[in-house]
Amino acid sequence: MRKLNNEELPRLSVDEFKVADKIPVVVVLDHVRSCNNVGSIFRTSDALLIEKIYLCGITATPPDKEIHKTALGSENTVDWEYFGTTQETIEILRNKGYTIIAIEQVEGSIELQDYLPSPDEKLALIFGNEVKGVQQEVVDLCDTTIEIPQFGTKHSFNISVSAGIVLWEIFKKVRRLG
Repeated sequence: MRKLNNEELPRLSVDEFKVADKIPVVVVLDHVRSCNNVGSIFRTSDALLIEKIYLCGITATPPDKEIHKTALGSENTVDWEYFGTTQETIEILRNKGYTIIAIEQVEGSIELQDYLPSPDEKLALIFGNEVKGVQQEVVDLCDTTIEIPQFGTKHSFNISVSAGIVLWEIFKKVRRLG
């Protein structure tokens, strides 16, 4: 086996990415405090053709050198928008026909492996603050919640890890339906 060089990997240009078909999924970041996490989520969103990222509350926005460290330019490819509150974002997305889903540990949540989106469903996935998670007021506005099962001594993943796990699983399911 030979490791491939970057030039051998199939990559879209920025212009090609902008017009590429995206999966019908947006990411909403609810008061994410770490610029490194924000940048990592931009990078994952680029890799998985996510439509857009909504940055809410205290979540930092590009241009930002700390975001850029982990985003590696994907903050310039993935569309994004900032809103002062996550609640305002939810209202806008609901009016656009998105199913609003918090990624959070709550009563009655659906385990990630059991969640199956409907064909042609548009999804807004909300990821919360590193310490407090998704705000309860935001959870109250959601259509459903998804939880990542965990089996060790810790009760949570880092938000960028959670986003990677959830977005990959949703990407696979949406692509199969599409």
